[in-house]
Amino acid sequence: MTTHIYKSILNWTGRTDDYETYGRQHDVTMSGITVALSADSAFRGDGSLPNPEQMVVAAASSCLLLSFLAVAARSGVQVLEYHDEAQGVMPDNVHPLRLTSIVLRPRVVVQGATADRVERLLHKAHEQCYIANSLNTEVTLEPVIEVR
Repeated sequence: MTTHIYKSILNWTGRTDDYETYGRQHDVTMSGITVALSADSAFRGDGSLPNPEQMVVAAASSCLLLSFLAVAARSGVQVLEYHDEAQGVMPDNVHPLRLTSIVLRPRVVVQGATADRVERLLHKAHEQCYIANSLNTEVTLEPVIEVR
């Protein structure tokens, strides 16, 4: 049995003298690449920087892409393009506050397969997605498939 380990390094410096003014910016390093993050601007963060909630949505989107490409390749389906405008929802009236849903909207362009077959492969990939399987947030698909 193989165990896969995933690491990140997080760094923050500053002072928490006052909730209203302490800095929310922090750096996360993964595989030698450092990304500056902050809290969402709704939570006094820097809205020009990515936030952890966006990172979760991006991870779910990326995982579906990678799972789908693998499933498609193994099934002999030629994928020409893949675009996703994913969205996570976090209502203020849910306690504890959390992402309650993530909607993945892949737009997939393929060659040599029917739209029905591609949609089945997308759902198979979704069932195999490590990130979606790791979340207790509902992750749903709203695919658009174009066959050339």
